[in-house]
Amino acid sequence: MQPVGPSDRDLVRAAKNGDLNAFEDLVKRHERRVYGLARRLTGSDLDAQDVTQQTFLSAIENLSGFREKAAFSTWLTAIAANAALKVLRKRRGLTVTSLDEAIEPDGDGQIPHPEYIADWRETPDLLAQRAETHQLLDVAIAELSPIHRAVFLLRDVEDLSVRETAKALGIGEGNVKVRLLRARLQLRERLTRVFGDGERRYKPDDHAHDPTPESDLQENAHG
Repeated sequence: MQPVGPSDRDLVRAAKNGDLNAFEDLVKRHERRVYGLARRLTGSDLDAQDVTQQTFLSAIENLSGFREKAAFSTWLTAIAANAALKVLRKRRGLTVTSLDEAIEPDGDGQIPHPEYIADWRETPDLLAQRAETHQLLDVAIAELSPIHRAVFLLRDVEDLSVRETAKALGIGEGNVKVRLLRARLQLRERLTRVFGDGERRYKPDDHAHDPTPESDLQENAHG
């Protein structure tokens, strides 16, 4: 849905020319989304407020350097994600700048296979319409490790491309793909333990059966 009034690009260019009201309009337009992302990344209302404030302060300080190759919303999302991850690093007492080192290494690169595999009692489309499903998904996302949570939120919720997600988080595109797959698998298993039919459970080594495709989970995340 297109915003009512001037486009982001028009507001950005006006703000670059010193129109503070234009920047205030950008803040009003994107503040809620930035706060929501920060809240899901940090798990704290107070930290989310700080991240939101820092995101827009950083945006106005660096607006002249924004080259408009990407959408303003994408640029802003990257700033917010970095600000939120800095909060997580400080919370853990970490000072290194590498996201790979600070949060979680890739290890041997193996993709774990889910332990709980079962057909769902209802179709994902029906489940996606329930408020409890969205609440459960929010809880499941919060249980992911910080880097898996960040990759999932930026790629599947904020709809950044693999390249944009990698650039925002300072990791390789290959790492984005691996960690996104891990996040999707963890979320799918978490939901399957609730919505799966125990009488139609499959053994973990039954790779031929895939009851809940990743595309279904991705659509639920957008809902």
